[in-house]
Amino acid sequence: MFFQVYGANALTQWGMLLVVLAGLILWNEFARRTKMGGAITFFVIPVLLTAYFVAIAIGARNGAEWAVNNQTHIYMNGWFHYAKLYAALTGCIGFMMIKYKWGIGAKRWFKPFPFVIVAINILIAVVSDFESAVMGWNKWWLSSEGVWLFGGWHNVFNGLAGLFNIFCMTAWWNVYSSKDKKDMIWADMTWVYILVYDIWNFAYTYNCLPTHSWYCGIALLLAPTVAALLWNRGGWIQNRANTLAIWCMFAQVFPLFQETFKDGRQWFSWAVLPVQYPDGIETVKQLYAVAGGEAATVGTTVDTVAANPTMMTVISALALATNVIAFAYIICTAKKRHINPYKEDVFVGQKYYKDAMARADVD
Repeated sequence: MFFQVYGANALTQWGMLLVVLAGLILWNEFARRTKMGGAITFFVIPVLLTAYFVAIAIGARNGAEWAVNNQTHIYMNGWFHYAKLYAALTGCIGFMMIKYKWGIGAKRWFKPFPFVIVAINILIAVVSDFESAVMGWNKWWLSSEGVWLFGGWHNVFNGLAGLFNIFCMTAWWNVYSSKDKKDMIWADMTWVYILVYDIWNFAYTYNCLPTHSWYCGIALLLAPTVAALLWNRGGWIQNRANTLAIWCMFAQVFPLFQETFKDGRQWFSWAVLPVQYPDGIETVKQLYAVAGGEAATVGTTVDTVAANPTMMTVISALALATNVIAFAYIICTAKKRHINPYKEDVFVGQKYYKDAMARADVD
């Protein structure tokens, strides 16, 4: 229904989805359980990668062949990918400061940091959705990563859903370290928020990162959700930031893992295209042929090649509807209980909330 995961490559496509899911869950466990794991994942590796990215940028500017032809430079050189990577890393480091009570992480005024950094990450995606609507309304347009996107009402629906999603985060000041110091606990971020966030974020990746959304839209969202629902209640947002940063670092260095090339080729058999490309890689070939082949530049538009935006519209409309419903429930509950939903906990009657609070080291 959503992806072209059938035929000769179906086994490798589904198999690699499970491998990525398991890898993200395991690496998250390594990063969250000890200070050493967190330091290696969110300090040491990012410093090394930053040096690598700077070297590529300098080399490409000077015309060095190794840099110009580097897969990171060719496929991941747009503003969005770097913004998302470093915003996610900032969140991971801030969450570690809260759970280990490092420096300002122990201060009450710092407690809204998780809300602020998550809101920034959501806004980055919202801007990307609206950008696609503006650049390619009911037509294909070529993004800075060389991906053909199809813009339309789905981008507007999901952009609005993202704005509502920001205000579905409640109890901004009520975040704690867990008693075992493995997690930052945000107890009021229950399954309700996890559900509406996952729907919205899947719609975003499906709209704006279509050639990657099999992995970053399914495996990457399932990894923190599985952990939060089964053994790490209250720690979902930390899990989400950790797995997002881990995936962004991997994808920034090895984009060919999931890439579909300009001529429709795919480096690995587990690369997946969604159904908005009606004829799969043949649609990609047609788009480049109509746009002038390799001469096509960022922002080039094509309206003569068929697209199938139906599922983008369906999932984006669902994202908007569920986020509006969740927001309305929060406001109604707050009025009924006479509380400020952004200062006090809303979902206190849920078992998920109670289980999460049982893990929290409340000051």
